Amino acid sequence: MLYFARWKITLILLVVLAGVLATLPNFFSQSTLEAWPDFLPKRQVVLGLDLQGGAYLLYEVDSEDYKEKQFRQLVGNVRQALRESPRIGYAGLGIQGESVQVRIRDAAKIEEAERRLSQQLNPLNQGVFGGQPVNEFELENEGDGLFRFSFTEEGLQQRLSKVVEQSIEVIRRRVDELGTTEPSIQREGTDRILVEAPGESDPQRLKDIVGQTAQLTFHLVDDSMSPAQALQSRPPAGSMVVYGVEDELPYLLEENPLLTGEELQDAQVAFDQRTNEPVVNFRFNTAGARKFADVTRQNVNRPFAIVLDNEVISAPVIREPITGGSGQISGSFTVDGANDLAVLLRAGALPAKLDVIEERSVGPGLGKDSIESGKMASYIGMAAVVVFMFITYGLFGAFANVALFANVVLLFGVLTTLQATLTLPGIAGIVLTVGMAVDANVLIFERIREEMRAGRSAVSAIDAGYQRAMGTILDANITTLVAALILFFIGSGPVKGFAVTLMVGIFTTVFSAVTFSRFLIAMWYRRKRPAKLPI
Repeated sequence: MLYFARWKITLILLVVLAGVLATLPNFFSQSTLEAWPDFLPKRQVVLGLDLQGGAYLLYEVDSEDYKEKQFRQLVGNVRQALRESPRIGYAGLGIQGESVQVRIRDAAKIEEAERRLSQQLNPLNQGVFGGQPVNEFELENEGDGLFRFSFTEEGLQQRLSKVVEQSIEVIRRRVDELGTTEPSIQREGTDRILVEAPGESDPQRLKDIVGQTAQLTFHLVDDSMSPAQALQSRPPAGSMVVYGVEDELPYLLEENPLLTGEELQDAQVAFDQRTNEPVVNFRFNTAGARKFADVTRQNVNRPFAIVLDNEVISAPVIREPITGGSGQISGSFTVDGANDLAVLLRAGALPAKLDVIEERSVGPGLGKDSIESGKMASYIGMAAVVVFMFITYGLFGAFANVALFANVVLLFGVLTTLQATLTLPGIAGIVLTVGMAVDANVLIFERIREEMRAGRSAVSAIDAGYQRAMGTILDANITTLVAALILFFIGSGPVKGFAVTLMVGIFTTVFSAVTFSRFLIAMWYRRKRPAKLPI
């Protein structure tokens, strides 16, 4: 029926008005919007990387680096397990290719050694229906006292999957600390991470911040021999040689860290009161503060090193116990360098090294060209549709064009409100939505023509046209919606942008082409009461 209750009329007009208000801020500068009253919307549509420029980085988890870290930790755990009382003599403990091996000297203690070593398999989770747990490592008894650890295939895959998830969270915290607007950080495949930062003015800084592992550890300096002697012969068991980041001098450090960056609670940039140079003040959590106090109390007058990604950034001497749970990292920092280090420490360390396998920097000029090309395509497409509808359907074509304009306004209003990222494929989705919108009106108007040829009255033809075309319109739009959902969940990047715009466009199309255009025709018919429809 062409009758609309007052509440329906009010609701339709409110929906269109809300779309206009939500879209309006896109036509004004940010400075103008700031002067608007607070009750008016001020959000603008978020432009994607291809429209406003920025940084595109594709990372891959370095599985070899991760395995090496796990093996080094396993070596330390095995050493500690075999040194427990009663001590079990061993030899040849170390990393050999894709495994960690150790030889037990005393044949009488092989069974006890195997029991202790079996505790280092690192079970990850229970199997299905309470079956056997999945272990990260497997232990093989090669005979003659030789034991070998290696990764299990399923355990390694689970670990790497977890590494990717953890890395995404760390990267998100780092990018958020930089204040980058609407970054896109998502998983690509099994071991890759895609980072898109639209509008990023310093892509190199973003790359440095995102890609740095930022593994912070605190080690005591081993003074049993000089670093030069350790380099000439070999470091003592349980020690390692690490170079300084500034002076590139070698330091002999104990392998097992006293504390790690995981126990940090906060890190902030400050200035040294004596030299006025930028420094980074850090603060441990409760457990870390207690441990730091014990370590400094037991090692007064001994140097300890602050190591970041296997480089010594500071090596102060412990003058007195530090019981406040805080400390300071000094060096030849610039203000930006100290701030970046503080960002890294606050966000946490990456669980494994990330390698850049693809890097693109999109300039704002290219984005501007894309916007202009998209605008031109949209203008030409809309103009062609408007002219076609008016020529083909006359006054009813004009109603369809008004509904089409409302459709585009509502589409931009929803995208702006949801802060969905508009990409160049998204503009293509808008153009496609324009075609779909008038397609629904074509179905309705052709049905009205058929009903008029069958001898129906004007009001009856309009009503039948809308009712009988509704099934076809819904079928077509639901099919498209299913395709858009599949694109959204399976696709990535620009494909998702296209899918989002298409899904929003489907809902605004059904409203504008069916409800709003019918409302316009009903209001016209109630005033004119024509005997024959100008269609």
